[in-house]
Amino acid sequence: MALSYKARRRWSLFLLLVALPVYIVFMVWGIAQFDRPPFWVELLIYVGSGVIWAFPLKAVFKGVGQADPDAPHDPLA
Repeated sequence: MALSYKARRRWSLFLLLVALPVYIVFMVWGIAQFDRPPFWVELLIYVGSGVIWAFPLKAVFKGVGQADPDAPHDPLA
């Protein structure tokens, strides 16, 4: 079932303002639980985890920055 435009906008706002900061804190905490790895390994972990979160959520963010496709079109405006 596809999400409506309004639902995608709401979910994207929630994900960016709530879920992403929680994910970042969780990743930093997870790395801190182990001995600190070398700089380049830690950098790869953070860059990798920073990219990985976006792939499953791509469908939520797709088209959110555009005008609502379901809104009535006013040709005179």
